[in-house]
Amino acid sequence: MHALIVVSHPLTHSLTHSVAQAVAEGITAANAQNSAEIADLTREGFNPIFSAEDSAAFAHAAPLPADVLAEQARIDNADALVLVFPIYWWTMPGLLKGWIDRVFTNGWAYEEGADGKVAKKLGHLPVHLVALGGADLKTFEKHGYAQSWKTQIAHGIFDYCGAPVMTNTTLMMPDLGTPEACLHQAHETGKRIF
Repeated sequence: MHALIVVSHPLTHSLTHSVAQAVAEGITAANAQNSAEIADLTREGFNPIFSAEDSAAFAHAAPLPADVLAEQARIDNADALVLVFPIYWWTMPGLLKGWIDRVFTNGWAYEEGADGKVAKKLGHLPVHLVALGGADLKTFEKHGYAQSWKTQIAHGIFDYCGAPVMTNTTLMMPDLGTPEACLHQAHETGKRIF
């Protein structure tokens, strides 16, 4: 089984990147047949801006841009998609959201029919979310962010495309205490992916 781990953080020495590596190690430790690829959106220079070219492709008036096709091919080659990212303003970073905006296209991730009905096309793609936050879980839940998180990301993005969110892990540093505890939790999350 092969997992595509998409990481969105500008610093390669960040806890986010360390967590992505720990998830990858957990995946491969769980079974020698498993493999993982880490896609670092910052290092790879992915352009998150939904352009006029993207809009034309959405309307089926132009082909998809080459960088979008390349990302879709990476996902098509994966048995699971794992997103690892810091929580910025109670959501994912703009780079990761732009990646989703551009890559999860009409016709590939879902199909909007002439009758207004949506065909979900990613039912075969299990998704795992691993988010890192600076607040504690009590604060996250107290203000309703945990529920809005599920609504916005798990339901609003992935359920719309039919991709089942298998795990939705939020690692809050104040609750875990140390980066080492966070990395241990990430490694254990990786072991549960396959």
